[in-house]
Amino acid sequence: MIIALAGRRIDAANAPAPRFPMASVTAVRHRLRELFVTQGARALVCSAACGSDLLALEVAGELGVRRRIVLPFEPERFRRTSVLDRPGDWGGAFDRVLREVKPEDVVVMPGNAGGVETYTLANEVILNEARALAEEGEQILAVTVWEGAPRGSNDVTAAFSQSARERGLQQVTVLTRV
Repeated sequence: MIIALAGRRIDAANAPAPRFPMASVTAVRHRLRELFVTQGARALVCSAACGSDLLALEVAGELGVRRRIVLPFEPERFRRTSVLDRPGDWGGAFDRVLREVKPEDVVVMPGNAGGVETYTLANEVILNEARALAEEGEQILAVTVWEGAPRGSNDVTAAFSQSARERGLQQVTVLTRV
């Protein structure tokens, strides 16, 4: 089973509505571990932002599951804009995961400016990379880690789920609520 995953980052300190509070980290980590074990995950494809991505990458590493990381732009910029800008010690986890993952399993998308379109494109690359890793007949499971509700028309996590649905992939939601 190949896991393609996208989800919420940890809430900003001033978040108007809770989507992935720090208080949920342990529960989400446990849910991801249980899912990967029960599904017999062989590989995980996701980005490496704080919250859902880094938790999944850490769990996969602990379980010996192959990890492929998709970054929408160079690692230093991604670390600054998608890892360090939220509460928690996510920088160390990001650095550790990038050291552990084989260089050929880190996909850096060139020439992206940022913004919703860039992250939506990264989701498409995640799904494409999952398909590329799947052996003949092997299933891909699209995992969306979120609170279960889109936050508007430019919700990148909801777009991942929609794209997986359009591709006919099996889907699972991991809730970010305690």
